[in-house]
Amino acid sequence: MNRLRRWHTDGLLCIGDAAHAMSPLGGVGINLAIQDAVAAATLLAEPLRRHRVTGRDLAAVRRRRAVATVLTQAGQRVLQAALVRAVFRGADPSPPRWVLGVVRRLPWLSVVPAYFVGVGIRPEHAPGFAARRPPGAAP
Repeated sequence: MNRLRRWHTDGLLCIGDAAHAMSPLGGVGINLAIQDAVAAATLLAEPLRRHRVTGRDLAAVRRRRAVATVLTQAGQRVLQAALVRAVFRGADPSPPRWVLGVVRRLPWLSVVPAYFVGVGIRPEHAPGFAARRPPGAAP
């Protein structure tokens, strides 16, 4: 897994796999790509309306998404090391018994991985201008 140091140049912004390759483990690549797109829409809508998108505007998207990208890729590397390598060695890829014991004693911990896979480290929300409105409602 790799990522670009710079996600933009004049007239171009890379997001999703174009900016940061993801492992298929966990299926989070599409989530990150959508969150990148939402962040781009949020940060670039006004500069686009003014027809004045600067390099600084484009760089803001990478700055906003960088921590989520780095942490997600780090998590995928850990999963890959633990699961994939175990499978290739013919070993049991199950979590260690002590991990299972902790999760049994603290069942709420099982929600944490599901949250990070489903919601992400830095969830993005659609900007107000993208909200659905009832038919006939004023924008």
